[in-house]
Amino acid sequence: MKYRIALAMSLFALSAGSYANSLCQEKEQDIQREISYAEKHNNHSRINGLNKALSEVRANCTDSKLRANHQKKIAEQKNEIAERQRDLAEAKQKGDADKIAKRERKLAEAQKELKELETRDY
Repeated sequence: MKYRIALAMSLFALSAGSYANSLCQEKEQDIQREISYAEKHNNHSRINGLNKALSEVRANCTDSKLRANHQKKIAEQKNEIAERQRDLAEAKQKGDADKIAKRERKLAEAQKELKELETRDY
């Protein structure tokens, strides 16, 4: 019985360790996946750009930098939403239906982008 428990615990530890990739490793894997897609479609300029991005990630990536940059992007998107809300309020004051619709559309797009950012790890 003890052996089964020990075996189960060691297998669990091994499987948990394989899933515990760092954010930089995940980003590197994402770029490699994109490279394989570009290779399938013979998109040489995309391959070159992705290879450059991959070398930059390998040379300069740290999880803390990724988290900080991601938080910065989220903050910038929240600022854009606030600006879009002010633009919408101004358009509503003026009563221009076309501008109101346009501003509502832009606000919805900005909110959608924020939700997408918040669901990503980096």
